[in-house]
Parts: sequence; C-alpha cells; structure tokens
Amino acid sequence: MPPRGDEAAIVEVRELSRHGRLSGTIAEHTGAQRRRLIGAVYTIAMPVVFNRVTRRMELRRGHHACATSVRHLTDDCMDRFEDDMEAVVLDVERRATLPIRDLEAWIASRVGQATVDGYRRRRGAVGALQRPRLPRWLGEELAGDRWLCELALKILSWAGSPATAGTELWPTEAWRVARAEFRDDRDGGGIRGDIAAVVAAMRTRPEWFEAYVEGPLGYKQTPVAWLLEDDRGHPAEHAAFTFVDRDEQDDAQLRVLAHQAFEAIRLRIGRGEGAHAVVVDVIGTIFGGTAAGPADDRSLAAMRDDPVERNRIVAAVLGLLDEPGAF
Repeated sequence: MPPRGDEAAIVEVRELSRHGRLSGTIAEHTGAQRRRLIGAVYTIAMPVVFNRVTRRMELRRGHHACATSVRHLTDDCMDRFEDDMEAVVLDVERRATLPIRDLEAWIASRVGQATVDGYRRRRGAVGALQRPRLPRWLGEELAGDRWLCELALKILSWAGSPATAGTELWPTEAWRVARAEFRDDRDGGGIRGDIAAVVAAMRTRPEWFEAYVEGPLGYKQTPVAWLLEDDRGHPAEHAAFTFVDRDEQDDAQLRVLAHQAFEAIRLRIGRGEGAHAVVVDVIGTIFGGTAAGPADDRSLAAMRDDPVERNRIVAAVLGLLDEPGAF
C-alpha cells in the first residue's frame, strides 16, 4: 500500500490537477517527491474506489462485513481492493493531463474503465487471455454445445484470476449452479465430467492449452496444507490450512450459497418464470444438498411440507430481492 498523502501533498495534487499539470509533474519526479505525490493521489482516490467499486462488488459476493469499510476487508478482499487502487492511481498518473476542477468526480467518471484495464493487465501478466473468447476450433470440438462452450469461457476466465477454490482446482460448486440453467443435473457425469470434457477438448491443441490455461493456473497461490496420518500411521488426506474455525467456514459457505441462490432466482425470474416456483426450486436445490444444521433441515422440510411456511419463506426471499444492494 502506498504511503498516505500528507495534507500539503493533497493540496498540491489538487492544484496541479486544476492546471492540467498533474500527470506531467508526477512523471518529472523520482524518489521521495514522486512517492509523496502518488501517496496523495492514493488518499484522494481511496474513498472513490471503495464506494464505487469495492462496496458494490463485496455486496454482490455476499461479503457484508467487507462492504462496511476498508478496515473490515478480509485479506483476499483487500488484495482485490489494492489491485483496483493500483489501477486507478496509474490511470490518474497517465491521463490527468488536462485541467480537472474536481479530481474526485473525474476519478469517479473513469473508475470503471481504469479497474477493467487493470484487470486485463494483470491477466496479461500471467499469460491469460485478457478478454476470454471462445476460439472457433474449440467450439467445434465441443460440438457447439451451449453449456460446454459457456464452461470453456469460465475456465479461461478462471485461469487468469488470482482467486482460488480452496483445495480444489476449479470452483465446482459455483459452476454446478450455473450448469443447472442449461441442463438437467442428472445427465452425464455432472459438473466434473463436463470440466473433464472441456479440458480434453482444449488439450487437443497442447501449445494453446499451455499458454492460456495451464500456464496461468500455475500462478495461483497453493493453499498451505499439512500431512495427516490415520490410526495406523499411514498417510491420510491432506487438509488445507485455515485461520478460522469450522463455524466461520460454514457461515462463509452459506453466504456464498445464498449469493448463488439470489443470482439464480434473479436470472430465472428475469426470463419470465413464476417467482414463487423459482424460489422454492432454487432454495431446495442449493440448500438441500448442503451439510446444514438441524434448524436448516427443519426449515427446508417445512418449506416442502407446510404451505404457510413455504409462502412465508418465499415472501421473505422476494422481499430481499427488492432491497438495494441485497446479495
């Protein structure tokens, strides 16, 4: 994180921007003076980036604590925030060449493009496609199957993302939910079979696969693990290292599932399906297969068997959909 700008530096940056000299002045300096100006830009841009980008994204992810302030961001969310801050500060450094009367407003007008450009640069740095598109040959290998083609795009996007999926290589739970929008989950080998099919199709061009999938995947941070032994001293399954207890992990999983449920409900209602039936189907599908506690089991059973309770749950979910920023 760059040093925070002192008050004098912030005043100087605002004055330079009003005269169209901010970008040029930063370029002219090195060392301490450059760090001082960059720090001031960082301080000015930080609330804009948090309010215009970070808060909205954290609410969409279901990270309500992270959406309250920069101080409450978890490590992974802070990393994303810092990536966006770096992109915005670089944008100011390069493009603040004309007189700018209100620097915050100018930054706000460019924050979307600046963060997208930064995202693409980071993908390019690890060799991933900056704008994942499905090659014609890959679509032909997949026989034009809409879901497999969509999954191929998800794999290309995931390969260049710094995010991880715990001890797994792919975010199978999220993709399983997406799969349900295209086909019956009972067919074929499920999501893992689909991933294997897409990867096999990609491997028909080994150099392309290495450049845009396997190579970028190698930059992902591997979860720390330790070797477990069973009662007889034989090697057992590795467990990922974690700093939180089981209850916190379960809460985090439920927040992710809730976000996925709301996204699926919004999508299906937007396509014209009946809201009541959609809510019952999505909630039952997503939460019915989790390791929920007894209270959750009772709630699901009541939704299935008790029309009054089912209507109450549906009304509550639909009410949350109407709240700004909900999930």
